[in-house]
Amino acid sequence: MYMPSLWPVSVKGVALDSKDRVLLLKNERSEWELPGGRLEIGPVGGGSAPADESPARALEREIIEETGWAVTAGDELAGGTWIYEPIPGRRVLIVTYGCTVRTPDREPILSHEHKEIGLFHRDEVDTLNMPAGYKHSIAAWYEHPQR
Repeated sequence: MYMPSLWPVSVKGVALDSKDRVLLLKNERSEWELPGGRLEIGPVGGGSAPADESPARALEREIIEETGWAVTAGDELAGGTWIYEPIPGRRVLIVTYGCTVRTPDREPILSHEHKEIGLFHRDEVDTLNMPAGYKHSIAAWYEHPQR
């Protein structure tokens, strides 16, 4: 019987603080990345944790879990959907949204999921160890007319 391969999908958000700095997290591969994560389907057979109702709501949940920042996910960013292969043979579909931070003056909090947290000015992003897709998404949000 044919079993199709399934792509993991990760929703990521570009979120800026009150000083116009982008929020980034350092992962176990020592790469900087945007906050976010996978969509959750909820527990098998039901239970107390509900499934994510949309990619945007999943992103809002992930960012508050990872950083303590409350955000509203906005538009999918132009060019912000791309395929990333973090390790050979493992591909992830990344979908990136621009976010409005509802707590822009609050310092973000590092969760157990990452090694480091940082806030970076736009001109610092190109020097960071980070996949090009994230850099492109960050640039797209800085240029977005409604951010």
